[in-house]
Order: sequence, then C-alpha cells, then structure tokens
Amino acid sequence: MIHLVFFSEELSMKVTLEHLLPCILPEDNSVTFQIIHHEGKSDLEQSIPRKIRAWGKMPTVEVRFVVLRDQDNADCISLKQHLLSLCSNAGRPDTLIRIVCHSLESWFLGDLSAVETAFHLRSIAKLQASRKFRDPDRLANPEQELGRLVPNYRKVSGARTITPYLNVEYNKSKSFQAFVSGVRALIWDYFQCIEVEKEDEL
Repeated sequence: MIHLVFFSEELSMKVTLEHLLPCILPEDNSVTFQIIHHEGKSDLEQSIPRKIRAWGKMPTVEVRFVVLRDQDNADCISLKQHLLSLCSNAGRPDTLIRIVCHSLESWFLGDLSAVETAFHLRSIAKLQASRKFRDPDRLANPEQELGRLVPNYRKVSGARTITPYLNVEYNKSKSFQAFVSGVRALIWDYFQCIEVEKEDEL
C-alpha cells in the first residue's frame, strides 16, 4: 500500500484535492492520502522540512510526499528547484513538486463547463474556445478573471462548489494536467517497483 501526503499552501487547495483525488487514484483502496494545508507560502516552506523529518516510517505503508504551491509571480523553474531542495535536505528527494500556474483559479478556468454547471450559469462554457481561455495558465490574475465570470466567487466556497464538476481528463490548464499525470506516475512507479521486487524473490 502507498500513502500520499499532500502539502498545500491554503485551504482552498485542500478542499479541491479532497474532491479531485478520488477521481485520480485507483478505486481498489491500494492508495490512501491525506492533505495538510498551510497558512500561505511562508508557512508552507517553513513547515516542509520539519514535517517530512517528523513523519518517520510506517511499517506496512510506503509514504510519498507531494508539494503544491502557486506560482504567482515567481519564476517557475527556480521555485520548483527551491522546493525540491527543501525536501531533499529533509531526506526526501523523491518528493513530487507541482507548481500551480499562476493560482488555483487557473485550474477552474481550464474547465469552464464545470464553472458553468457549478454556478448554474449560461454561455460560460463556450468561452473555453476563445483565445483568452485556451491556455488559462498564461493569465496573470486568474482569480480576478474568474471573479468577472462569477461575481460571487470566493476561494474556499468556490473551490467546494466547482471541484465536483471538474473533468480530470479534460482541462486546458497545463499545470492541472501536469499535476494529474505526476500523481499517476508516482503511483505507477511504486507499483512497478513492487512487481520487480516480487519477480526478484521468485
């Protein structure tokens, strides 16, 4: 069994993952997860080494870590390297790092059908074909853009409302796609290693 521990910088991402992960993980309960959210970026980065070191080993479960942080205005490559160095220094260089470009709202703007359905709106989904929303990761302020489409949008309640309608296989946000494929690859690699170990024992 593999247990995934997700570190997020805020509650809205935790709410999103609670709905999203069951759609990504195997249905046979061979993968369990928990999500630890933080009070912003500084809290996240200060907590990563301490929490990873304190985790210890679970005797019958393989633990893997996933760190999610918004890009905001930072350089994506430098930010990813910085987070990976924090994890490596804590003894877990195998941690999966995923940068959300530029913020969680980019994921929502990547599936405007979900936004339309969640808020009972009309004529929102068709905007996905427009140049503006074909690549939502390029939008400098996705939260503001989503607020224009959904005037009553709020981060936590909005995440709770939209996420159940997200299509895991269809999303125009490249960072969303990278997150999904990264988690799936992490799981696949683990079970491949298990199969190799079984073959070696024969």
